Amino acid sequence: MRLRRIVVVATLVLAFAFGVWAQSKSVNVVGSTTVFPIAQACAEKFMDVKKDVNVSVKGGGSGVGIAALIDGTCDIAMSSRAMKKEEIEKAKARGVNPVEHMIARDGLAIVVHPSNPVKALTVAQVRDIYSGKINNWKEVGGKDVKIVVVSRDTASGTYGSFHELVLKDEKLRGDALLLASNKAVAEAVAQTEGAIGYIGLGYVTDKVKALEIEGVKPTMETVVNGTYKLSRPLFLYTNGEPKGAVKDFIDFILSPQGQKIVKDEGFVPVK
Repeated sequence: MRLRRIVVVATLVLAFAFGVWAQSKSVNVVGSTTVFPIAQACAEKFMDVKKDVNVSVKGGGSGVGIAALIDGTCDIAMSSRAMKKEEIEKAKARGVNPVEHMIARDGLAIVVHPSNPVKALTVAQVRDIYSGKINNWKEVGGKDVKIVVVSRDTASGTYGSFHELVLKDEKLRGDALLLASNKAVAEAVAQTEGAIGYIGLGYVTDKVKALEIEGVKPTMETVVNGTYKLSRPLFLYTNGEPKGAVKDFIDFILSPQGQKIVKDEGFVPVK
């Protein structure tokens, strides 16, 4: 009888321990559609090695990821911009301590339809297009075609970076088409003769044409050497210093294998 009790107690202890262990092996990642392909590809390779860990990656935009971190509904927030002062204050008011992890760099590519003869613009010309001061491609050396302005939605970190680097104090024109992902912007520009959009380097394909900005092409090399001006860091955010499976996953992204994936996805490694 005594032996039976010992067995039952030991079973319950093991069951409890297993439950805690199993819970700690799930990593929920939410946020930036720019960072998404990096996190998704790294998660697949990471789970090949750590078979007892499940990493779930969802997009939605940097603002969505940061809000999830503040609400405690994700382990890692992906962001293509730094957290805003008001977001940090809101997080701390809720007992969340955001810790920033820079995992890559990116160039913000200004893209047009491949048939567009325009090869280069200045930052000032891009600003004038997006603020509504320039409305036809012939005003910047192109065809007599109306410019169709495509932008990311305002919750996007890519929009935040574009606003900071290009628009500055200007407001986005009211007739701009607002889309929810880099992929959607790339597809819209690829299908519209007069369109212009902006996307992360990893989303540039031969279906769109990336313009030179101030005479410099957006490439990994020009982002690394600092000659391409529209570049930005890409981040992961955690609540406090990461531990357990969350730490293991971030360490993997920053490892040589993870940084190779960053490069393979079209972004710039930081290590």
